[in-house]
Amino acid sequence: MTATDTSSDSSSSSSGLDELLREIADIARPKAREGEVADYIPSLRDEDPDRFALAVAEMDGAEHVVGDADQPFPIQSISKVFALILAMQKADVDGGVKQQLWNRVGVEPSGDPFNSLVQLEHEQGVPRNPMINAGALIIDDILVDHCGGDPRRTLHDLIEEVVGEEVGVDRAVLDAEGNSGFRNRAMASLMYAFGNLRNPIDDVLDLYVYQCSLALTARQLARATRFLANDGVDPATGKRILREPLARRVNAIMLTCGTYDAAGEFAFDVGLPCKSGVAGAIMASVPTRYGVAVWSPPLDSSGNSRAGKVALHELAERADLSIF
Repeated sequence: MTATDTSSDSSSSSSGLDELLREIADIARPKAREGEVADYIPSLRDEDPDRFALAVAEMDGAEHVVGDADQPFPIQSISKVFALILAMQKADVDGGVKQQLWNRVGVEPSGDPFNSLVQLEHEQGVPRNPMINAGALIIDDILVDHCGGDPRRTLHDLIEEVVGEEVGVDRAVLDAEGNSGFRNRAMASLMYAFGNLRNPIDDVLDLYVYQCSLALTARQLARATRFLANDGVDPATGKRILREPLARRVNAIMLTCGTYDAAGEFAFDVGLPCKSGVAGAIMASVPTRYGVAVWSPPLDSSGNSRAGKVALHELAERADLSIF
């Protein structure tokens, strides 16, 4: 095949993906009317429910977007993936951190809401996985110990590295989360009582609230997900973010635990490692091919974007992307 032919095929493939995303957006957007925006803080409650974005980032840097793909939103619980990655980086060079990490938080689906206290009490302060709030707090407790005194900046730097540009902070969410996280404080206190949270609770909550307030666009989030689809290597720079076995484990945790208590439904309907957040975003890793992000604020009863789930289902089905 000549170089001209290759370019033509690439252009045709790109055009086909752009058209597919437009078709998927037309199907998914109306489903947002069946959901409700998160209402526990004003900035989420007041978000325009008609916002919608779908972004696909290819390994070669090509980006395909539709809708509000350059509108920033707080990533909320999606930040748990990046916090886990940072903790795994630390554990990969320090055996003591590795042992501590997986002794203090599990890797099993919870089957309960992401902010449940009941399971935490029953299991003596050891969270089921790092994608529920209690598990994220343990990850942050570890980061407070091992990030050189500035875990906020260290985590922020990691996300900017994989995004490839500066990332902002949603100050309204930062202030509101800090003033309303009573349930998170209760979980932290319970784990502290069991001896599984070791730093001052305010220090751990400060990091958790900060990471939830980091603001990305769908385009940036899709780009930031590519290294997980590329065996841990950032295709933009060639830098290894995680060793290949660790990248696989992050994908596994996303698949089984990343969408609250609806992970089984996502595995069945989408078939890709995903992580959602209550601002309405979902990131997805398509091994060897794409990083994907969708954003639509109205949520279903499990706390996942209603239109976002439909969009990912349609993309996986129509482009044959499921890992199964």
